[in-house]
Amino acid sequence: MRRGAITILAIGLLLAAAPILARATDYQIDPSHTAVTFSVRHLMISNVRGEFEKTAGTISVNGTDPSSVKINVTIDASSINTRVDRRDAHLKSPDFLEVDKYPTITFKSTRVEAAGSGKWKVTGDLTLHGVTKEVVLDVTGPTPEITDPMGAKRVGASATASISRKDFGLTWNKALESGGVVVGDEVDIQIDVEAVETTKAAAAEHLGQAS
Repeated sequence: MRRGAITILAIGLLLAAAPILARATDYQIDPSHTAVTFSVRHLMISNVRGEFEKTAGTISVNGTDPSSVKINVTIDASSINTRVDRRDAHLKSPDFLEVDKYPTITFKSTRVEAAGSGKWKVTGDLTLHGVTKEVVLDVTGPTPEITDPMGAKRVGASATASISRKDFGLTWNKALESGGVVVGDEVDIQIDVEAVETTKAAAAEHLGQAS
């Protein structure tokens, strides 16, 4: 094949691929396959782990441009579960989350930066207990897009972060006679997200249906 023909073919392939690369894609977080978990030190000797069981949100991206990524997540604060009813009730009380006054926790991304192969720094505004602070998530992913048994396209990703609960006005504590406090300040967060493409109206019907 002559060089000119190769050049024309290459240009044709690029033009054909451009609509795919440039297409805007919207995803909805699948709550049945998404987990927001956390851990915090207890009595300075162990970690207590818990989970927020109700999470919803959207992710949008334009092609492969990381600067186009927009993430909006809402967590039901009252869905906290640490496997101990009495402790959960305390965490929902005015001593901690005040869920009657602040029923939701939200995260809205403001910036996405590459941090290595398959790694990203996702900066956003976390609103917790009525206080908004900038938080950086260390994200791994996304996975290659797959098609589930119902025909919906899905992707997954994982993220971690550490925050100071005092930064969000969660200051309740008790001192120990031996030194230290009952509840640590630093909260480690682990997020595992599965999201389903919603550019087709029917895709929303697949949420939670792929076991």
